[in-house]
Amino acid sequence: MVRRYLSVITLDETLALLAREFQNIPSVFTVPLEDAVGRITAGPIFAKYSVPEIHVSAMDGIAVMSADTKGASEQNPVALSRTARLNTGNVVPPEYDAVIMIEDVWEHDGTYTIRKAAAPWQHVRPAGEDLAESEMVMPSAHRIRAHEVGALATYGITQIETITVRVGLIPTGSELVAHGTRPKPGQVVESNTVMAKAMLEEYGATCTRYPFVEDVPEKIRHAIQRAVRENDMVIVSAGSSAGTKDFTADVVAELGEVLVHGIATKPGKPTIIGRIDKKPVIGLPGYPLSALTVLREIVIPFLKNFGLPVSEPAVIPAQVTTAIPKEVGADEFVLCSLGKVGNRWVVSPQSKGAGVQMAGVRANACLRIPRTSEGFDAGSVVDAHLMVPREEAAGALLITGSHDPVIDYLADLLRPRGISLLSTHVGSMGGILALRKDECHAAPTHLLADDGSYNTGYLEKYLPGTAVDLLCIAERQQGIVSQDGLALADLPGRTFINRQKGSGTRMLLDHELKKAGIDSSAIPGYDREVTTHIAVALAVKSGEADAGMCVYSAAKALGLPFVPVASERYELAFRTEHDGDPRITALIEAVRSPAFRTILERLGGYETTETGTLRTGGR
Repeated sequence: MVRRYLSVITLDETLALLAREFQNIPSVFTVPLEDAVGRITAGPIFAKYSVPEIHVSAMDGIAVMSADTKGASEQNPVALSRTARLNTGNVVPPEYDAVIMIEDVWEHDGTYTIRKAAAPWQHVRPAGEDLAESEMVMPSAHRIRAHEVGALATYGITQIETITVRVGLIPTGSELVAHGTRPKPGQVVESNTVMAKAMLEEYGATCTRYPFVEDVPEKIRHAIQRAVRENDMVIVSAGSSAGTKDFTADVVAELGEVLVHGIATKPGKPTIIGRIDKKPVIGLPGYPLSALTVLREIVIPFLKNFGLPVSEPAVIPAQVTTAIPKEVGADEFVLCSLGKVGNRWVVSPQSKGAGVQMAGVRANACLRIPRTSEGFDAGSVVDAHLMVPREEAAGALLITGSHDPVIDYLADLLRPRGISLLSTHVGSMGGILALRKDECHAAPTHLLADDGSYNTGYLEKYLPGTAVDLLCIAERQQGIVSQDGLALADLPGRTFINRQKGSGTRMLLDHELKKAGIDSSAIPGYDREVTTHIAVALAVKSGEADAGMCVYSAAKALGLPFVPVASERYELAFRTEHDGDPRITALIEAVRSPAFRTILERLGGYETTETGTLRTGGR
């Protein structure tokens, strides 16, 4: 039995160990030219013949001896007795050394007259002008681009030797089901090897996903032995931690040796690096974001050692919107939403849960917090590593504040215009505070004041002297969601799932409880918080709570009974100074579009009379 964990080593030490301990010889295979796009050349490629192979005409015209044209001018036309009529690309007969464009020639009774002398070799493409036989077309380790396939065809290339790294991907776990299958309780859709195949093949690897392997050591052993025989590298998904069914390290130790079990990264600590038959065997953690971190920070950089070109992500200095604390000792990687507000880049962390895959979907950048650091303070300028092209990040629209399902539909309406709407769910008050610090483009909010008005009082209090516009998304219904049709008065004694402090929903609930004379301490679970309406409805549907408060559209989406409590004004607040930003303009147009109004009506629970109304300056 291998010891759980070996001495934990740093990320840099891990990369150095991989480079030092393995020969890293890639596989070479030949592909037809038509299949070569994106492949990496195994060696230099040379032209089979010269292009052109012989002197050819670069113009439609006549071939001449340049010496015969001497002295020709407007005042002294010269009639030529030795010529040959040519079209572009025709071979120039060896007795001629120049071509005159047909536009500069006068023909009469089969004789050509010119009024300008021709220089030797004018309008003649000499043999090998493009490329001479045996000249190099492209070097080794070159990724073949689509337009280069045409050039390779021109130079006589029909097949190309390319390099790759053959990677065997083994998913382990008795609880796994294939993607496309709806999992039952206790089952998990296997996604890590799907993700790994997509990521690694983007850089030129060739991946084979093997069948699922149960948590049985003998079956894992057979799967690893087969994969090692058939590949240059093996990646085993899950089974690398210290659970009772985590057998990967033991099997690797039996078949070869475990070099690393435990890397000082978060997420990704349980990673295994072993060696079997001189080949690397890497054990990924089972949590998807842990696996993503290991693939991005360890496996993909390792491909460079095989000769595959791996580009470094672009880095943008950006101001972090919230403090990110951490303990000293491990490099921590945080997925983020990055965008440009005004003239500066800002970055907001996504959820740090290793199993929260939507953080990876919503993120367009990643932060690396060094192992010697205790984290970043709010307002610090940090290096954000891009996960998308820079121009896409520059087009991001940052929405920070209250959650509503319709925000996702707005993102869908904006995407064809090249705008990526990135939302961070921090509640209405969190959005107002982000807007005060000018760290987002717009803040969805529905804050109820004591006088019954929405949003304006809070903007005046927290952004005094700052002009803010409010764009109405809709009047929406908030109410109690349950499986039994519970109303507000039924909540005492029933388990509850709540929204986070500072959210407009939480503030509305407290307002309505106070009006009804209900003490929140009489509601079990009142302090349990989630950050979205869908999360509230899901907790109720799964039986984790008897009731919660959410918008009608969330209850309807999950088929749950809904008892209205109040109607509220849900608006987008944005600083007037950004009115000219084309992303804000596009956002306003999307909210006012007939397509968005149709979406609201289909979702249900929204009154659209005021949808698209703009209160300039918050009035």
